[in-house]
Amino acid sequence: MKIIECIPNFSDARRPEVIEAIMEAVASVPGVHILDRHSDMDHNRTVLTFIGDPAGVEEAAYLGIAKAAELIDLNQHQGEHPRMGAADVVPFVPITDVTMQECIEIARRLSKRVADTLNIPVYLYEAASTRPDRVNLEDIRRGEYEGIKETIATNPYREPDFGPKVMGPAGAVVIGAREPLIAYNIFLNTPDVSIAEKIARRVRNSSGGFHFVKGMGVLVDGLAQVSMNLTNYRRSPMAQVTEFVRREAQRYGAGIDHTEIVGLVPSRAIINAGRYYLQLDGFEHEQLLENRLFAVQGTQADSTQKSFLDEVAEGTTAPGGGSAAAYAGALGAALAVMVARLTTGRQKYKDVEEECWQAIEKGEALRKDLTEAIELDAQSFEGILIARRLPRDTEENIQIREDAIKEASFTAAATPLHTAEMCLKVMKLARRMAEIGNINTISDAASGVYQARAGLESAFLNVEINLIGYEHESKAIALLNQGRHLREEAASIVGQLQALLKERAEL
Repeated sequence: MKIIECIPNFSDARRPEVIEAIMEAVASVPGVHILDRHSDMDHNRTVLTFIGDPAGVEEAAYLGIAKAAELIDLNQHQGEHPRMGAADVVPFVPITDVTMQECIEIARRLSKRVADTLNIPVYLYEAASTRPDRVNLEDIRRGEYEGIKETIATNPYREPDFGPKVMGPAGAVVIGAREPLIAYNIFLNTPDVSIAEKIARRVRNSSGGFHFVKGMGVLVDGLAQVSMNLTNYRRSPMAQVTEFVRREAQRYGAGIDHTEIVGLVPSRAIINAGRYYLQLDGFEHEQLLENRLFAVQGTQADSTQKSFLDEVAEGTTAPGGGSAAAYAGALGAALAVMVARLTTGRQKYKDVEEECWQAIEKGEALRKDLTEAIELDAQSFEGILIARRLPRDTEENIQIREDAIKEASFTAAATPLHTAEMCLKVMKLARRMAEIGNINTISDAASGVYQARAGLESAFLNVEINLIGYEHESKAIALLNQGRHLREEAASIVGQLQALLKERAEL
């Protein structure tokens, strides 16, 4: 099951009714679950953590951004934490069966939607960034709402990736994709915030400290706080960072009062800290009771699932050739998308990057529709079986049955014909990827063309079979002619592909 995490930061914490409204908007999406809420009054900032399937999380993030833009006015906002938007930063994190590339695509789709429908400037960051100088959030947010608002229209660096060059009361939002991050705060036993600021400069990467650590010093609840983001807890572990801060504080006659984690944290990070402080050499993730229990439950669930190939091989009437045709087309679409993804982000193919992003969207839409067609074909054939079971005890019932079979046959023919149409679109997309995509994946693009063609040919075969006995009827003639035209186009694309492969191989 695909699971993605989103950890949006909203610029409000002091008005509970605002945060509740945002949470209601997020939770309104079926299958999305809010796991955590952390509101800091001094920062005047709330961090939500929610998970779900990719489509659900994407929709929930949009609804949260929209509600925040409606209720939060940055002109009235004050807080210790830097900010530039009502919904300030919205990162997507891959959790289960989701790649970073998928999170990048979600970030891009959401950014365009936010810009187009909410008229809010959007900047992409971390793995989704389009410019090297916009990878780090602090670089984008420098100057905060007030400073960016003044220069967004005149400073080329401030030009957003999506949306208008003007900031309204909702400010701008930074959307991206990243690995799991730990928001880790260490409170010192002093109100002297200058000590926290000095320690933050020593601990953060930008000033020569730990790699994968970002930090700043702030005053929270009357205590100086070293506020940090650990962007790679394996290479800059919590325990070592904590001990460094402890030693630095001692230089100024201070110590650690307590620490806190904002939001959720990977279990491995806590295990690593436990191994460090308890000297648990050899202690492993699998020794946790809950983890072993979940692993056993997952294995049991997986053992009950059957693959599509198992279902085809069972010897039942469905799924059959029509479903297999859709499966082949979906596989062709997946290969086209794969090539597009392996082309984006590479300097050599910068000129075609935007087209590749569009190809990813088109290919994923085709893959989704063809995957749904697998089941639709099986359902359409079931209609013929149901019609054949109608009674034949009277002349009237015989006629009713024959009419029902005829109608079901036309429906059963129309379904694979639509599959064939989609397969042709996949062929065109994969051929284009073979033309402009990463040269190292040209065979994959070509395979996508041939997989889709196999799907098209198989689908049309099912059209012909379902129309046996009705070939001379006008409706059947139209369906068959349409299918033959698709086959002709497919043959032309294969011919183009062969010439293209020879041409690119000689470059």
